[in-house]
Amino acid sequence: MDISSLKARLDAAQYVCDDGLATTLLVALKLGRPLLIEGAAGVGKTEIAKVMAGALDRDLVRLQCYEGLDESKALYEWNYQKQLLSIQVHMNRQDPDALTKSLFSDEYLLQRPLLQSIRSEKPVVLLIDEIDKADEEFEAFLLELLSEMQVTIPEVGPVRARSIPFVALTSNRTRPLSEALRRRCAYLYIPYPSVEKEVAIIRAKLPNVNEHLAVQAAQALTNLSNLLAAAGSGMDKVLKTTVFIKEMNDFGAINEVYQTFFSGDYPARSCVEVARLPKDVLIEIEAVAEKAV
Repeated sequence: MDISSLKARLDAAQYVCDDGLATTLLVALKLGRPLLIEGAAGVGKTEIAKVMAGALDRDLVRLQCYEGLDESKALYEWNYQKQLLSIQVHMNRQDPDALTKSLFSDEYLLQRPLLQSIRSEKPVVLLIDEIDKADEEFEAFLLELLSEMQVTIPEVGPVRARSIPFVALTSNRTRPLSEALRRRCAYLYIPYPSVEKEVAIIRAKLPNVNEHLAVQAAQALTNLSNLLAAAGSGMDKVLKTTVFIKEMNDFGAINEVYQTFFSGDYPARSCVEVARLPKDVLIEIEAVAEKAV
């Protein structure tokens, strides 16, 4: 696979990317290295793994990280109830050593996402989402998998990968990641999209929306991101905002509506919440915006 064929597959999946992003994806894929993707929430980090799964015709295995995540939820766990039942059934019929050995076989092993991804007969895409939300201990636990493509189960020993997954790790930068993890990964940073890129994404996802509406939706979210300083204009918000504007059927005052609603006496809300507001509230917002013009 070369960069042109990869871009063609991403285009077919309606994912808008530039040459730099496509090159980074291809390098990580060719080298078999994990890809660490950083950027603000909503800029499309998770979407890359989903699109790559479709582009490569692979299954997506996702591990959502959170504080307190450990190997029993991420790697493996023994089916203790089944082991106890087997002990009760076979304790007087089988040699104790043979029974003990049989209890730690695949029959009693519950595979979690990390183990599932490397034991798959066919290569998969492994998404380790929001790694910055996990504890530093779990981050250190991942190093063996990221560098050697194997994991160690104490009762079994090293388990080597049957196939090499395409590994994507995402981070919102809520905490700094260790240099040991960074050294094992290719790196990609996704900035906030420009208005032009937002318009291109709207066209790809909502092809029936007219050009004027697409530009206004993208510009409205750009104004919103400026108002909220650290907040970004995630594409999920852009698409829902476009639908929201279309339902309002009032293109002229959309930027003033957002500037008024997201500042002053109005609390900051997501575009999803805006879309759920009653019609009379939306009319009131428009009225306030018209007075502000």
